[in-house]
Amino acid sequence: MQRYFVKQRTNENSFVINEDDRHHMIKVMRMELGDKIICVDPTGNTAVCEIAKITDEHVVVDVVQWIDERSELPIFVTIASGLPKGDKLEWIIQKGTELGAHEFIPFSARRSVVKWDEKKSAKKVERWQKIAKEASEQSHRGMVPEISQPMNLKALIEKSKDYHHKLAAFEDESRSGETSIFSVTLQKMKQDESLFIVFGPEGGLAEEEVQVLQENDFSLCGLGPRILRTETAPLYALAAISYHFELMRR
Repeated sequence: MQRYFVKQRTNENSFVINEDDRHHMIKVMRMELGDKIICVDPTGNTAVCEIAKITDEHVVVDVVQWIDERSELPIFVTIASGLPKGDKLEWIIQKGTELGAHEFIPFSARRSVVKWDEKKSAKKVERWQKIAKEASEQSHRGMVPEISQPMNLKALIEKSKDYHHKLAAFEDESRSGETSIFSVTLQKMKQDESLFIVFGPEGGLAEEEVQVLQENDFSLCGLGPRILRTETAPLYALAAISYHFELMRR
């Protein structure tokens, strides 16, 4: 069954689906009255629903059965990525969503080749949010990660202040053989705590950025003995987090 994130209710057991999702259901999937889909409400509750009404503006679906479904990581992970070239950030958002990230924050790093165009910002973030939504539907997530507007390092640090744990992946730590900080941090974390991880763009974080991060309670960590690309490192970290909290502890 197709999966949709719904925002609007008609009552406790009925949802309204409109705009792009309505178009996908009726024009792309050719759904009809009586067809069943899976809906996820804004609180993450999931239900099997049946199409009850189709109009030119929206589709109304009735809840058939609520499902006890748990697909979210037990901790909240925010991925902060130095703006990379090309479509690498789209890849990070898509695959990072599949792996369980709760939020993505692009930031303008000193070594970012890409310069953020404020005039195109709204359309760009809208595209990233759509990628996250589609990846959430595909991977049966209970929520859609939030994608922030790109920010500078100062704003990034301000954003991180309310997090329980803060890390910055730094390739010099990997080169020097550092292997414990990432693992120890995960071992210390409890359910529902938050983790903020910073990754540099191509070329990594600059020394002055690393210094500022350390001055603001970020711990530097390596991610194994190999140097990972900017689009690979966040996915490695998320996979390790999933293994630690969802597979190893079962």
